[in-house]
Amino acid sequence: MTVSRTICTGFLALIIVGTLLLMLPVSLASGHWNSPLTALFTSTSAVCVTGLVVVDTGTYFSSFGQAVVLILIQLGGLGYMSATTLLLLLIGRRLGLKDRLAIQQAMETAELANVKKLLISIISMTLVFELTGAFCLMPTFMENFGLGRSLWLSIFHSVSAFNNAGFGLFPDSLVGYAEDVWPMAVISALIILGGIGYQVIMEAFMWVQNRLRRRKQRTVFSLHFKIVTSTTAALLLLGTIAFLGIEYDNPATLAGKSLDVKVLLASFQSVVMRTAGFNSIDIGKMETSSLFMAIALMFVGASPGSTGGGIKTTTARILLVCTNAALRGKEEVNCYQRQIPTIRVLKALSVVVGSIITVVIITTCISLSDPGITFIGLLFESVSAFATVGLSTGITADLSTMGQLFIITIMYIGRVGVLLLMSAIVGDPSPSAIHFPEEDLLTG
Repeated sequence: MTVSRTICTGFLALIIVGTLLLMLPVSLASGHWNSPLTALFTSTSAVCVTGLVVVDTGTYFSSFGQAVVLILIQLGGLGYMSATTLLLLLIGRRLGLKDRLAIQQAMETAELANVKKLLISIISMTLVFELTGAFCLMPTFMENFGLGRSLWLSIFHSVSAFNNAGFGLFPDSLVGYAEDVWPMAVISALIILGGIGYQVIMEAFMWVQNRLRRRKQRTVFSLHFKIVTSTTAALLLLGTIAFLGIEYDNPATLAGKSLDVKVLLASFQSVVMRTAGFNSIDIGKMETSSLFMAIALMFVGASPGSTGGGIKTTTARILLVCTNAALRGKEEVNCYQRQIPTIRVLKALSVVVGSIITVVIITTCISLSDPGITFIGLLFESVSAFATVGLSTGITADLSTMGQLFIITIMYIGRVGVLLLMSAIVGDPSPSAIHFPEEDLLTG
């Protein structure tokens, strides 16, 4: 069992346990046994923090079933290795080198020495943000529901938003609160914080702490921080402008609303299109050009070490600066006056190529199993599942059994990662002392 196989097997085990729990009569509001396919789809979507559903979570599942979904979201967001390591620490077991390497790879961090401290700080930060989000959402839900129901709705949506899961307990997601600034702002903030990753949040926290304490030392942000924050801001702004411009006169989405509401809806869609499956408008009625823009945003996704999916912001930025370097005839890939290692460029390229191949294969397979669905709908569904976004044009529940199994497969691949899955299948690469002669060739 290599590190990659341990992680992949752990996610599979968590999905299986969730499936068995969601099949029980106590998990359904009707009190009947659940369909194995429905339970498997919901469990996979929750563990992979995707948000695609074939049934309405709020009415189909009982309180117990909803709690199971929430726990699966939390464990899936933290990651299998984080949850397992926390359990090992609670029972007093010391972490070996293999455990530390597994956590390092699963959390996409360079930290290896202080794994215990790192894990505790991540879990503490997660709980603080989720509880704060739930507290902020309480007044909104208290207007229409009682105290107990409002508390549950607040906790569920806060956890779902921070983990970029997109699961909701309302049949229309957040359409009913689309024009309410406060819940839209809270949900957006939770999604962004969960999507930028632990390292970025901690660097920002240290900077704020130094400013409040009026320390004179200058804070030097890492290259990772600069790339993630700048790329995230650019994508959010680009998405807002694009959705606002394209959907401005669409009678099914933004037309007929005031300018401030249009900006609010466009900005919220720009946020959720990255990795979270909430929606404040009918996705199926958006313009085709908007859907293509959404596919691009979903494919990029969130940032490394976060709860989101996609190829990640750093991967996209590396390829952009790499392209810029090639066009300028440079032999080094530089960003913010730092040289990016060649191994990172190769990894970024392999992630993009592997992701494209995966999406193409799954989209082709679904088009064969469900030939009546439009191409844009199939591509949107496949990219949404791969990037663990969870948005849909409304075709998820209409997919055939094979179509749903294909979506389950790509959700799993998107959560564990293409490279990690390939490493689990073929095994870790063995070092080689052989170096072949170099030969040039034509490209482009």
